[in-house]
Amino acid sequence: MNRYLPVARQHFLAALASTSVVVKSISAVVVLLYLLAWAVDTPYALGVTPGYLFPPNFWVWTLVTHGVVEQHVWGVAANVGTVMACGRLLEPLWGALELLIFFAVVNVSAGLLAGLSYLLTYVATFDLDFLFAVRVHGAAGFLGGVLVALKQTMGDTTVLRVPQVRLKAAPALVLLLLALLRLSGLLENSAPLAAYSYGALSGWVYLRFYQRHSRGRGDMSDHFAFASFFPEALQPAVGLLAGLVHAVLVKLKVCRKMVKRYDVGAPSSITISLPGTDPQDAERRRQLALKALNERLKRVEDQSAWPSMDDEEDEDEDEVRTDTQPLLPSGPSSSATRPAGGPIGISLSSTSSSSMSQSGGAQPTGGAQHPESSIISFEDAPSRS
Repeated sequence: MNRYLPVARQHFLAALASTSVVVKSISAVVVLLYLLAWAVDTPYALGVTPGYLFPPNFWVWTLVTHGVVEQHVWGVAANVGTVMACGRLLEPLWGALELLIFFAVVNVSAGLLAGLSYLLTYVATFDLDFLFAVRVHGAAGFLGGVLVALKQTMGDTTVLRVPQVRLKAAPALVLLLLALLRLSGLLENSAPLAAYSYGALSGWVYLRFYQRHSRGRGDMSDHFAFASFFPEALQPAVGLLAGLVHAVLVKLKVCRKMVKRYDVGAPSSITISLPGTDPQDAERRRQLALKALNERLKRVEDQSAWPSMDDEEDEDEDEVRTDTQPLLPSGPSSSATRPAGGPIGISLSSTSSSSMSQSGGAQPTGGAQHPESSIISFEDAPSRS
């Protein structure tokens, strides 16, 4: 375990060095507030407490600071890891300013909605613990928003191969995991579950309707609809309910209506484009194409670096065939028998003139001609007296 720590530290520092000032600043604030938590109750002062968020106390600054407050080291690791993953995967597509806006929108919305839900729960139960014993803080809200954004940009990316889990299912799976942890008692309260749920919801609303990009606002593509976050069996019912809610919000002018745009001033024929489909879908297809290309290049490199067993067997057969071929062609001179005399002598006889004379005449029917300029013949060496 100790030998992997320097390697992990080196990779972490290299990844942190390649990020922007926004990511470095948020990570530094998380670490500093964690160190400060040893001396001060930072969740009480900087976390969202529902009883203090609304009047008469009105601690509105906690809506901004609750997302960077951690009490445990694993919370710090999850918070910094989430921010760095967002910086590596989303910041190149959005930019540092848009990343900061997304961070602020998700955290403020998650804290406000979580505090409001606990206030309504108190109204229904008259239990003061829902107002003053709950502390909403940590990276749960921003984690929900980041997973929703990753589903939008690279939803078809495979996270696990066995069983096969794609990134577009990650928001629902993490929500299910937090619910199971709460039911099993491993979570002290439901604040992380509420923050994650409202963070994912606020992130989806912002990306769906309000995020500015080069072609307008929002992303109205089908793969990012609200029903796509649910299993396929529930998608028709959820889609119908979401459509009704969207119609009501359009009537209240909270959301905009989905429209088609016709570019009649284009130099070519009339082009039709749906708002939100161009930037996100194009980037999504580009990411998929790059991934497929990298996989193909990796397979080609592996095949070139490690030859297969069939190639080795073919090379062995070629070597065997080369070794078994006779070095000398068989001919009449080589079929002559050696008398029981002395050793064999080897002499070279030039036949260039005879071969030239034979090429002009008819070929004999006995066999094929050999165009060699000289042949090797065997004859009896003269015996020594």
